[in-house]
Amino acid sequence: MSIESPAHSNYCHVALRAGLAGSGRPVFETLPARAVGPGTYELMGSPGMVEGCAAGDLLKIDADGLFQVERRGPNLCIQAFGEPPFAAESLESLISAFTPLGGLVEAPADRRFIVVTVPAAAGFPAVEAVMETWAAGVSVLLEWGFSNVFGPDGEPLDWWHESEA
Repeated sequence: MSIESPAHSNYCHVALRAGLAGSGRPVFETLPARAVGPGTYELMGSPGMVEGCAAGDLLKIDADGLFQVERRGPNLCIQAFGEPPFAAESLESLISAFTPLGGLVEAPADRRFIVVTVPAAAGFPAVEAVMETWAAGVSVLLEWGFSNVFGPDGEPLDWWHESEA
């Protein structure tokens, strides 16, 4: 599903299915993308709710917002959820911590979740160290995880090894 940009370019927004609401209706997350072919898009931003993809991935998206990753990009996607929402200072400290790793930290205005896009080349030990140090200093109930590293069965997808070769 695509929401075309008014400009005559390949840039648009795509609606990916994030799941189902209690009513059974689908819930979508809208993300910036670049059209590269019929039903095929390169994500320009990492999702905050959808799992299985990150900025830089090439996706084949059907009319229902379901997608298949055609090619992995170079990025890890980390999603963090806080209850109550994160303080502005927490967000700023995470931004500062990921800057040396080339990471981009984003959140909606209400800071109910945070999305981190960071190159897989930064390495899991460095990324996990940043997240664990940050989480230890956060004063909210926090849950965080990699959204494009594990498959539905919980096994590592190992796509990052392909980019190392």
